[in-house]
Amino acid sequence: MVKPCWWGSVVGDGGRRSGDCRRRDGDLNGKVDGLMWYKDLGTHVNGEFSMAVIQANGLLEDQSQLESGPLSNLDSGPHGTFVGVYDGHGGPETSRFINDSLFSNLKKFASEQQEISAGVIKKAFLATEEEFLSVVKQQWHYKPQIAAVGSCCLVGVVCNGLVYVANAGDSRAVLGRADKGARGVTAIQLSMEHNANIESVRDELHSLHPHDSQIVVRKHNVWRVKGLIQVSRSIGDAYLKKAEFNRAPLLAKFRLSEPFSNPILSPEPSISIHKLSSNDQFLIFASDGLWEHLSNQEAADIVHSSPRNGIARRLIKAALHVAAKKREMRYSDLKKIERGVRRHFHDDITVVVLFLDPGSTSRSSSHISTLSIRAGGGVPPYPTQ
Repeated sequence: MVKPCWWGSVVGDGGRRSGDCRRRDGDLNGKVDGLMWYKDLGTHVNGEFSMAVIQANGLLEDQSQLESGPLSNLDSGPHGTFVGVYDGHGGPETSRFINDSLFSNLKKFASEQQEISAGVIKKAFLATEEEFLSVVKQQWHYKPQIAAVGSCCLVGVVCNGLVYVANAGDSRAVLGRADKGARGVTAIQLSMEHNANIESVRDELHSLHPHDSQIVVRKHNVWRVKGLIQVSRSIGDAYLKKAEFNRAPLLAKFRLSEPFSNPILSPEPSISIHKLSSNDQFLIFASDGLWEHLSNQEAADIVHSSPRNGIARRLIKAALHVAAKKREMRYSDLKKIERGVRRHFHDDITVVVLFLDPGSTSRSSSHISTLSIRAGGGVPPYPTQ
């Protein structure tokens, strides 16, 4: 059995505490333990962070990144921290492409507008979508299955005392806020999810496609858009956005029997803006593989009651314990199952925890050096040419 091929890249040292990541983690690039990649603790503009990803699929379809420092290409531009969690489906190509392109697009539009805003983030999503659809068009004749590959896309940007959360798909961002007069935390969900199993999402689809009685179909107790896919928003999935890709040589199982003129799925994210307060302690960004097994409050309680070092790994381990219990098996036995087969027990899971240290989210941070870290697996990022 070939061992998983992991890759990670880091630029910078995390800023305020030069070398801090190396001292705590022993490896600035993160570490690998079996099917898991992790970065136990590092420093970002607004505090500390922890990252981890566990592979379940034969090829890892989750990708993620953390960028801290300049958020535009201008020296005088905004500074802060960017987190991206990209949960691919149908293959790893789209999530890898997003991991290589989205932040560059955000910096470009932030430079043009000279600020971070909901509009800038939305433009970055849509530009990344158009770029990937161009790749699909280029490769359609010799790799048609790329038209059926897509990715959920969750982004968080902490800048000037605000946190922007943009989501297309069913990954999730949760804020941990200290309870007044208590020792615990309250979990506050900051993202809106786009999954056909949510009634409001089905209502939205029906309103957008009033003449299509089969826009959502229930199969095996699961609602799916056109009976094919659970998420209603994504980047990629060209076969459900442009009719030119919903035909042979695409596999018959992805092809719709009736032509469509309007896109069935949307790349447009739902965006929320939250003003941070002194009670806001941390943010959890994770793919749906985590939330399938842990509630918002359970995850927040684990972060609040545990040491920061290795907290992302600890959340994944807690989710895997639950996954094992659901199948009436021990966690130690689950760990022995190889990738690919492991997908029958749990999904790829990505977790990024951002700690928000008091005062750091509102002060000027232009003096802090750049940090760029990406976690992923398989071959290098998907080529655009």
